[in-house]
Amino acid sequence: MGHLLIFGLGYTAGRIAAAMRDAGWQVRATGSAGDIAFADREAALAALDEASHILSSVPPDRTSGSDPVLDAYGEALRGRPLFYLSSTGVYGDRAGAWVDEATPTIAQSGEGRRNARAEADLAWLNLGARVFRLPGIYGPGRSALDRVREGKARRIDLPGQVFSRVHVDDIASGVVAALVQDAPAGAYNLGDDLPCSGNEVTEHACRLLGLPLPPLESLEAANLSDMARGFYMENRRVANGKAKRGLGWQPRYPTYVEGLAALL
Repeated sequence: MGHLLIFGLGYTAGRIAAAMRDAGWQVRATGSAGDIAFADREAALAALDEASHILSSVPPDRTSGSDPVLDAYGEALRGRPLFYLSSTGVYGDRAGAWVDEATPTIAQSGEGRRNARAEADLAWLNLGARVFRLPGIYGPGRSALDRVREGKARRIDLPGQVFSRVHVDDIASGVVAALVQDAPAGAYNLGDDLPCSGNEVTEHACRLLGLPLPPLESLEAANLSDMARGFYMENRRVANGKAKRGLGWQPRYPTYVEGLAALL
């Protein structure tokens, strides 16, 4: 079986690691939950030599905008089977239109605000990686149900604002399918089948829990962080047909309705 090295064993990569171990693969990883220190160059290079496949879930550095994995180990990655967890944020604002993998990213078109993730996405593609573009991720401990229970759910009054989301286990199944098949290099969108507003998901979570709806707020009155405000200023629907056709991927939770019901 294969030997997978993961850079950054976080929430999503941890689910991928568990699924690959269940499939009989050996898995090593950097990160607080991993067995290798990222800065231990000797250990990391030794693990790279042993690995048959390499996955990075490490985002660009918020200060410099550079990719830590490519900066530290880029030369050692060349010519290897590479897999990278990216974001559908690379497409920028599309005014609610559908995007697919043929849609130019901000880094490819030069349009839109500078996006370090888009630059990293392009760098990994140029290395021949399988790049998984992920929308809003939810799952155990990280869903609209948790935000409603904790009193942290928001409803923002932005008519027509739409985005996509995906259950963390559906990300894992898509990445696993690509790993075991040695899927062709390129980008793959892993999102569910029902892009919709965040308000719709929050309202459904409130109904499931029998709790009142949070108040509807204007974007200005909500006093959001710059990061959250930037999220609400982007509007797009993400198509997932390529992953279904190319990887044989079918999301277990095709909409938030099934996903929240399972989490409940």
